[in-house]
Amino acid sequence: MNSVLEISRSDAVPGLHPKTIAETYLKEVLTHVAPVPLAENRSPIDVFNPADGKLIGQINAMGEENVGAAVRAANIALADWRCLLPRERGSYLQKWCELIVQNSENLACLMTLEQGKPLDDARGEIAYAASFFKWFAEEVNRLYGEVIPAHLPDKTMLVKQQPIGIVAAITPWNFPSAMLARKASAALAAGCTVIAVPSKVTPYSALALQHLAEQAGLPSGVFTVLTGHSRELVAALCKHTAVRAVSYTGSTEVGRNIMAQCADTVKRVSLELGGHAPFIIYADAELDKTVEGAIAAKFQTGGQDCLAANRIYVHRSIHDRFLTQFVNATRALVVGDGFEKGTAIGPLATLDTLKKSQAHVADAMEKGARLLCGGTQPAAGGLFYQPTVLADVTHQMKIAVEETFGPVAAIIPFDDDDDVLSWANDTEYGLVAYAYTTCARRIQVLPDQLEYGMVAINTAKLTGAPIPFGGMKQSGIGREGSRLGILEFTEPQYACIQR
Repeated sequence: MNSVLEISRSDAVPGLHPKTIAETYLKEVLTHVAPVPLAENRSPIDVFNPADGKLIGQINAMGEENVGAAVRAANIALADWRCLLPRERGSYLQKWCELIVQNSENLACLMTLEQGKPLDDARGEIAYAASFFKWFAEEVNRLYGEVIPAHLPDKTMLVKQQPIGIVAAITPWNFPSAMLARKASAALAAGCTVIAVPSKVTPYSALALQHLAEQAGLPSGVFTVLTGHSRELVAALCKHTAVRAVSYTGSTEVGRNIMAQCADTVKRVSLELGGHAPFIIYADAELDKTVEGAIAAKFQTGGQDCLAANRIYVHRSIHDRFLTQFVNATRALVVGDGFEKGTAIGPLATLDTLKKSQAHVADAMEKGARLLCGGTQPAAGGLFYQPTVLADVTHQMKIAVEETFGPVAAIIPFDDDDDVLSWANDTEYGLVAYAYTTCARRIQVLPDQLEYGMVAINTAKLTGAPIPFGGMKQSGIGREGSRLGILEFTEPQYACIQR
């Protein structure tokens, strides 16, 4: 992920192994996070390190009674939080940002411990997360209304952006700090209070952010993290009438479910859902830069990314040359524990993710695809999977129509520009599309031809706090980041005043 902040590592203790830093910081976080009373029949949830399968710790399996308590606290806090001057809310966010930066190495090590991604990737994510607090600490001062030229005599007509109220923020395991930061910073800047539900696979990154929020002085009830089984917690939040907005990042299937659950109370719903990104390589593309971009777009976070390139379309005239370079670059990627230097691909986060990659490879090979590299687990076994390249992929294979969410690259040749655009758009998803070309005219028209919320041309790096992140079709509703992100959590209120 891109970042606009420089992250120092002053919080790291010289000589300590990053895993030790993570374990030490986790103890500090859990010492300061207030214990939550649970019903007697509730068992804790185990959290494991995906690299070695060892138990990291346990989290509370909170239930509907905890949701009720959190909503009451958020409702009490809302009255004062929404009335603060924008710059006062911004100052809290700025302080929170500074604490994230100061604790960046602690946070990155903790993320690698529970999520498995390489430590450098985790550092990048923490910088990315901090950038949203910085962005919305400033953007809160630009939440402008408007004056309407009156069509009635002796009237003043105004529109203000009012905070929508209590926001439920539901976040995934693949980017446990970034997704929460992107949602919470915007909602808090708007004057809302936030109740966060992280994945039970990666809860500690969220609890660490809550710990830093408390250090930043956020009032009680303004930002709360609930841990447990997401299905139960989210259902309770969706039906609670005091919760006025739900922001979710995750699969399209679950997003549809959340929309349905929110219908009865007519909540604002913003969804950042699945992707099935095409990566189109035209005959005139600069091959070296294209291979570098394709590696980045496919294999960051082990392919466990809704922005990951799922279908790589290559013009037949350069197909074989691209394959040779791409396979060589893929073979050079080191698979291993995220704490080990040089690791490019860590373990997959869950057994289901591993099984899906294996199933997509098996299905493709049964239907005629060529396995050029990978396709197996390394000697370490566990949740590790070798980065894989499949050639001669067709649209009859599962990998060409489903999101893999793993380190498997599917290469599909094409001859005709119209055909490849039709194939690229032939999906229920519309999050991001990539294209590499040097044709000036094509560069100009591709964004109009691709049915995606984000289009990246000649680059694999496209995200950041200033841009509107989101998709078309069944990849979601609404936008995160940019000047638009804060509007997901406001209601325009019209006032007509008799002079």
